[in-house]
Amino acid sequence: MNKYTSFLFGGLALISVFSCGQKAEEKAEGRPNIIFIMSDDHAYQAISAYDNTLIETPNIDRIAEMGMLFTQASVTNSICAPSRATILTGKHSHMNGKIDNLFPFDTTNVTFPQLFQDAGYQTAMFGKLHFGNNPKGFDQFKILPGQGSYYNPDFITKNEGEIKVEGYVTDIITDMTLDWLSNERNPEEPFMLMYLHKAPHRAWLMAERHMDEYTNKTFSQPATLFDDYSGRTKAAGEAEMNIFDHMSWGGDHKISPAVMDEIGLPEIGGDKRRYENYTARMNPEQKANFDKAYSKIEEDLKKTYPSMTDEEIMSWKYNRYMQDYLGTIASVDENVGRLLDYLEANDMMDNTIIVYTSDQGFYLGEHGWFDKRFVYDESFKTPLLVAWPGKVKPGTRSDALVQNLDFAQTFLDAAGIEAPSDMQGESMVPLLTGHEDQWDRDAVYYHYYEYPAEHMVNRHYAIITQDYKLIHYYYVEDEWELIDRKKDPLELKNVYDDPAYAEIRADLHKHLDGLREKYQDSQELSDSFIQRYMERGGDDRAFGVHRQTKAEIFERRRKVEEGVK
Repeated sequence: MNKYTSFLFGGLALISVFSCGQKAEEKAEGRPNIIFIMSDDHAYQAISAYDNTLIETPNIDRIAEMGMLFTQASVTNSICAPSRATILTGKHSHMNGKIDNLFPFDTTNVTFPQLFQDAGYQTAMFGKLHFGNNPKGFDQFKILPGQGSYYNPDFITKNEGEIKVEGYVTDIITDMTLDWLSNERNPEEPFMLMYLHKAPHRAWLMAERHMDEYTNKTFSQPATLFDDYSGRTKAAGEAEMNIFDHMSWGGDHKISPAVMDEIGLPEIGGDKRRYENYTARMNPEQKANFDKAYSKIEEDLKKTYPSMTDEEIMSWKYNRYMQDYLGTIASVDENVGRLLDYLEANDMMDNTIIVYTSDQGFYLGEHGWFDKRFVYDESFKTPLLVAWPGKVKPGTRSDALVQNLDFAQTFLDAAGIEAPSDMQGESMVPLLTGHEDQWDRDAVYYHYYEYPAEHMVNRHYAIITQDYKLIHYYYVEDEWELIDRKKDPLELKNVYDDPAYAEIRADLHKHLDGLREKYQDSQELSDSFIQRYMERGGDDRAFGVHRQTKAEIFERRRKVEEGVK
């Protein structure tokens, strides 16, 4: 399959099913189709419906134009697999057991696709699940193993075993989705479809058709690119996801090992091996197109690197990051457009809920970072666009505090399916249908666990309101942070010890205690996860420069608990 085949396939699919148009919408009253579109690490800053500074995404924006854009949507735990587990179960990480990417998912959990399947819905999943290889509740699935590959990816399938498909992953996932819609589903029955992209996850390999355009773009820098972390707790300064220090020349910026050696670029995190692994999956034509685009970058770097200052290197790395990251999003937007065009051509819009979101946000240079994990806005907040013709007023916006915790109950409510009593979210249907007075949530809860591990972001939990964030870093350090979201939108200053915030701090502590009780979280439960972490190998999983032994971690924690400075 060459780079144009997937687009030809999509066109043929439209033709093959166009005659089914009216019949496809003959569904039982109150049983809408649901299409859940999710990308991986897609920052809201990289969707033009939110902000067109970096990129235009006209097709994703179509969903906002048809429906509602949420400005304060967020996640409960900003890391891939735990976010997906929360979406599937409607339960916080500590309840569903998937606290980080390596802890196993408790398969006794009931997921909302199982409930849809039991209720007579057709169910299908295509793309990136990220954990497990046999998702429950699906009539059909074709999923990437683990992180998956951008080029010529493997898929785990329900009926064919493991297969390899030639082409670019974003196009292929869409091909599979359109094929199921046109050839496998029964147009007489409602369906629930999960259409899940790998992009724009690291290593940000864009499609060949976008390489020339995006490798020649220049992007404006965020105001906090050169943040020195002086106004916050130690956690911000100790994290290992700074673009200058931790983004690699080979694996991330696509500088070949030969050129790295030629100009003396330092290897970061085994990035020569990563470069070789990524490009090894390309066929000769794909590799030739890749080399053609990226050799220009290498030649320019050879000329400039020896005399570049640290500030110039940081700016160069940031721009290279944006070129590749946004280049992968260009394909996502194109393919979302293919799906929307299909639905329109086949008269399937009127009874279909369409959701676009990401498994979490992502740092695009804010605070000098890439990746996610922290409860600061760029990773905590996630894009959320929902269209539901006849139910959601087109072009509306909501500032309500909603979370990925709420998706399962929202879908079940919309379909008239009873939600299990142990789900912890709330249905967003009142917000979607113009009944905001029925939504009374004034705060959300967040808990991140994966430490010590890659990127070295300390464990923390938090309460977030419209105006404030109260954050507790509790594993090695015992530190509190209070952010005034209105006065400090860039989140640069910890005002926890400011006397002017004493009353606010006390109120937030009380509210946080109430949320932890409501969601059944506690320090005892956190300690049990830490113990299980150590029993499974502890910091042997940590890839950071500042790796510590288990004994050192426990000794440091003991001193904190005893009040020893």
